[in-house]
Amino acid sequence: MHTLLKLCYFFSLFLLLSCGGKSTQKPDDPSNESVDSPTEEISKEDSKTIIFFGDSLTAGLGLDPQEAFPAVIQDTLNSLGMNYTVINSGLSGETTASGRNRLDWVLNQKADIFILELGANDGLRGIPLAETRTNLQAIIDAVRQKNPNTKIILTGMQIPPNMGQDYTSEFRKIFPDLAEKNTLPLIPFLLEGVAGNPELNQEDGIHPTIEGQKIVADNVWAVLEDVVRE
Repeated sequence: MHTLLKLCYFFSLFLLLSCGGKSTQKPDDPSNESVDSPTEEISKEDSKTIIFFGDSLTAGLGLDPQEAFPAVIQDTLNSLGMNYTVINSGLSGETTASGRNRLDWVLNQKADIFILELGANDGLRGIPLAETRTNLQAIIDAVRQKNPNTKIILTGMQIPPNMGQDYTSEFRKIFPDLAEKNTLPLIPFLLEGVAGNPELNQEDGIHPTIEGQKIVADNVWAVLEDVVRE
């Protein structure tokens, strides 16, 4: 049953995201970003900053930004007395190419930790794997060039087999390969435990509900915790 649910999830994911979803945001317009009070928060000189850079999964499409998993992470940090400010820089419909184009604007903000969650829309649109890999590497390089001390975490993603099994398998490998090449912590699959479960996803079958967001936050925290405690 779990396998069947995952297949249904992936099929729904392909149908919705390959058509651009329901979002009215423009991918290349930085003003559409969901950012948690950056002007006020990052002005705190003694506070470290975590930037979540991604697509609709990071943005929390269909929910209030305060219900998206980056905000859940902020609550966790606050409860532990850790002086970190979370910036949600997710943008619905984002691909690795549009994210690469948007990056300079985002990096005008301080980034002690940069969590990179992009690639799903590339895979659903059948963008050549080499292009996705190149764009992700370019983003990693640009973050390090801006500040070599920024700690980068990469999130893994999976797609349905609509583009063929070879494409699907090679797509999945992009993330662990880049993590190993660049010595980055990896979140193996952002939606682990959520994908394919109708009780944890909104009506579109793709984007997590409030409860699903909490599980996604747990997946992220399982890797992020060691980084923030270093």
